[in-house]
Amino acid sequence: MEAHVDPFAFKEALIVLAAAGVVIPLFHRLRVSPVLGFMLVGIVVGPFGLGRAAAVAPWLGVVTFGDPASIAPIAELGVVMLLFMIGLELSFERLWVMRRLVFGLGALQVAGSAAVLAGLALLVGLPPAAALVAGIAGAMSSTAVVIQVLSEEKRLGTALGRVCFAVLLFQDLAIVPVLLAIGLQREASAAGGGVLVALAAVKAVLAVGAIVALGRLGLRPLFRGVARTGSSELFMAASLLVVLASAVATAAAGLSMALGALIGGLLLAGTEFRRQVEVTIEPFKGLLLGVFLIAVGLGFDPLRVMAAPWTTLGGAVLLVVVKAVLIAPAARFFGLPWPTAVQAGLLLGPGGEFGFVVLSVASQEGLLPRAVADTALIAVALSMAAIPLLSLIGRRHAPRLAPAPVVDPALLPPEEGAGDARVILAGFGRVGQTVADMLEVHAIPYVAIDRDADRVARKRRAGRPVYWGNIAMPALLRQLGVDSARALVVTFDNRRAVDELVAAARAQRPDLLIVARARDAAHAAHLYHIGVSDAVPETMEASLQLSEAVLVDIGIPMGPVIVSIHEQRAAFQAAIRSAAPQADIRPLGRRRLRDARRTPEANTAE
Repeated sequence: MEAHVDPFAFKEALIVLAAAGVVIPLFHRLRVSPVLGFMLVGIVVGPFGLGRAAAVAPWLGVVTFGDPASIAPIAELGVVMLLFMIGLELSFERLWVMRRLVFGLGALQVAGSAAVLAGLALLVGLPPAAALVAGIAGAMSSTAVVIQVLSEEKRLGTALGRVCFAVLLFQDLAIVPVLLAIGLQREASAAGGGVLVALAAVKAVLAVGAIVALGRLGLRPLFRGVARTGSSELFMAASLLVVLASAVATAAAGLSMALGALIGGLLLAGTEFRRQVEVTIEPFKGLLLGVFLIAVGLGFDPLRVMAAPWTTLGGAVLLVVVKAVLIAPAARFFGLPWPTAVQAGLLLGPGGEFGFVVLSVASQEGLLPRAVADTALIAVALSMAAIPLLSLIGRRHAPRLAPAPVVDPALLPPEEGAGDARVILAGFGRVGQTVADMLEVHAIPYVAIDRDADRVARKRRAGRPVYWGNIAMPALLRQLGVDSARALVVTFDNRRAVDELVAAARAQRPDLLIVARARDAAHAAHLYHIGVSDAVPETMEASLQLSEAVLVDIGIPMGPVIVSIHEQRAAFQAAIRSAAPQADIRPLGRRRLRDARRTPEANTAE
């Protein structure tokens, strides 16, 4: 006889999986950040969203969370997995190299932000102890959301990613003594309280030392033994064992689980199993981090925001502004350029998940009034929800703060005109250099222009005729000899810059041959609209060449392959022609070469 199964026991899991499999892909199509998407799901299915109507419409209880605490342990695992993955990307050696940013900029950010925010809390009437706790909570930033946003934007390996990670890492380390101090505040005021604090600190140091020692001795033998079995399931089990064991060990010592996971990742980063562990854990990290973000949304009450908009919204804005104003100059002091410093301030300005922890623990211990803690929690959640938007603002506007580059006069084009008819290359990256190589093979003179001064300097040392400048400027086009140029080849992929260049070139020379690189068929049609002579979609030609290679390699005769490639190319061009009917679109690739070789008599005969 089958045991009775309660369908509602799986409700939370089904809601999370539905969000990951249905809702988030929809947000992706709408170009909404998955980070914000998961938070919105939490708001909608939480007790302050559809859960409010569950009393009137009981069926809504099937798709809502009645108790946000029910997923709190799983949500915490999301942050644990994130810190473990961060540890895998590091090593103790690399961490030592980053010590200046971690213990310099990170410490300055936490201390400065906590002091200023605590001062503001004192001004609004909070007692000193409560103001200090509120300041420390506000000084924390969101490791989960910031790292996820930078990862989606492929910016984790940039200078911005490194500085954000360094500050966030120090915050993760600083939360340990903060929570110890809050938890022991009653004992510390009593006799022998200092001894208890000292014992807790010793216990924490011993726990971290034991984890590091055991990891150094045992991780390689463990994973070698598992690898010999050839079982991917056992390898996954061993990877999860390291994550959870290191996290639980630090939690047992009174530290955060996230710190233990970070140490476990650091230990595995120095082994030969690092990359496979990373691939194995990645799906768990993404899903569990989504659970954490849903949990953040569950605690958000829109009605409370509307009931006190100036307090909650004003608190969120004030938090971001104060921290950004402090972080940006501090980052600049540590040698970062202003655009990077400002973007770091915008990303680290909002509050974070450890701010939730500090506020909740302080409220339970009586250090912070419950009403104040609730308002602060909402302000922190609002600021976290704004991180994707703040990142977008930083990407678009912060680069304008960069000073004009100081360029060696030797890299500038000569004052006189270009002289003989040449091909002008706009952009000298990988595509521009390939075009230049082909022009040199056929002894066709050219001149190239590029905005990267370092690249220009390197190529000029190699003897290439490349100069620095903004080719969209009419004066520079004339200086390069556009009036007598044989062609203009546009190889960079900045859409706005390409549009400006084509407009400037057409205004000076209506009959100029302009060949431009396009991303795809839609972009090619756009280029034809603005006046290029030829647009070559790189994805189209690359995919056709890849198709040709695989068909020939698996044994399909060359003749039918070439025919099918021509037919597919013709279909692509038909799509471009339908989008740009006024353009004179000539055949591409081998078909163009074949047509060019025909004699006029043959064409007439046809």
